[in-house]
Amino acid sequence: MTSGNIIRSTRNTAMDLLSRREHSRQELSNKLLQREYTPSEISLALDRLEQDGLLSDQRFAECFVSQRVARGYGPIRIRHEMQQRGIDETIVETLLSSSELDWTDAMQQQRKKKFGAELPREYKEKTKQARFLQNRGFSPESVMRLFR
Repeated sequence: MTSGNIIRSTRNTAMDLLSRREHSRQELSNKLLQREYTPSEISLALDRLEQDGLLSDQRFAECFVSQRVARGYGPIRIRHEMQQRGIDETIVETLLSSSELDWTDAMQQQRKKKFGAELPREYKEKTKQARFLQNRGFSPESVMRLFR
């Protein structure tokens, strides 16, 4: 196989993966490594995909944030998951600090959905709900403000 065919094959595999959903560059690279392509083949193919506008960490991050917010996750968890996927910190910060995102409202909606509209009065129930919200990715400070 010529180097052009190898890159095309790597590119085709990457495009197959991208046709299913958006991927970060790091995710795509890891999946191609699992399929035993060489790092140099992967790098060349991914560079070409980025040049052609088919691979974009910015676009992936936008989709990822909107999906996670819709599922009721908070900024801490989303930030951590995006860092694991190799998204640049400036992209993460820009998206998470967007004025369109109301984290307090998202947190209240998650609490209501899981526990009902009425705020708990007992300490034990407050801590249970607080732990749930913190596991969803909301900061301890914002959770405590919710219960005051």
